[in-house]
Amino acid sequence: MKLSDKDFEVLRDFIYNHCGIYFHTSKKYFLESRLARRIEVTKVAGLTGYLALLKSGAGRSEELTRLLDEVTTNETCFFRNPPQLKALETVFLPEIIATKGKIGFRKLRIWSAGSSSGEEAYTMAMMLLEKRATVLKDWIIEIVGTDINETVLAQAREGVYNSYAVRNTPEFYLKKYFREEAGGRFVLSPEVKKLVSFNHLNLYEDAKMVFMKSFDFIFCANVLIYFDLASKTKVVQHFYNNLQPYGYFFVGQSESLHGVNDKFKTIHFPGGFAYKK
Repeated sequence: MKLSDKDFEVLRDFIYNHCGIYFHTSKKYFLESRLARRIEVTKVAGLTGYLALLKSGAGRSEELTRLLDEVTTNETCFFRNPPQLKALETVFLPEIIATKGKIGFRKLRIWSAGSSSGEEAYTMAMMLLEKRATVLKDWIIEIVGTDINETVLAQAREGVYNSYAVRNTPEFYLKKYFREEAGGRFVLSPEVKKLVSFNHLNLYEDAKMVFMKSFDFIFCANVLIYFDLASKTKVVQHFYNNLQPYGYFFVGQSESLHGVNDKFKTIHFPGGFAYKK
């Protein structure tokens, strides 16, 4: 279906006001194609009927969730960013363990924001399980994955992946923590799954974000690219507030907080960088 410039702005502004995702005019065709799918499925009377459906229930209708499923991309895999993971394992994690050990607080909390189908959160879980017998003995480990897309959250909770999702997984982890089945299915072990919980969360919703407290590490890779500067600033401030005083914040390899937030300190490591509170 074709959207007039005015109709495009109405729909774009509705999405923006509810989740902070901003569609530039160059994305008009993309939004048109996704909108056409949803109008066909819902069988409403064009854009007017669709907007009425979206606005029902104070803008929190089931259909808004379905539309957001359509307009957000969820490309990810296990062990996606090796330099970042190596720095986490060899530098940042030992530092956090030492810091918390001094105050006698043996609990580690990690947040995968924009967790998609769970690969990032489960990667962390596998890495930490390998340290359960040594540096993390008797520690409580909590890993939280959140996303706005209900479909990928359901996939994450199931913990079943294809060969493409595990393409970067080291052989050691693949053999120890997955069961390969016919048809190229890789089933994650219950031992890994029980360390991670997945919840629906709109990063733009202040009332929910303020409760995401006391994390040692926050990962938010390739999510901020959907936001304009105002949205990024708002969301990143929440991340800053929700980190422990000594915590670390990670974004995607091609992302930066330059011009977004000047409170974080940039920490460089071979092949990348992190932000420290």
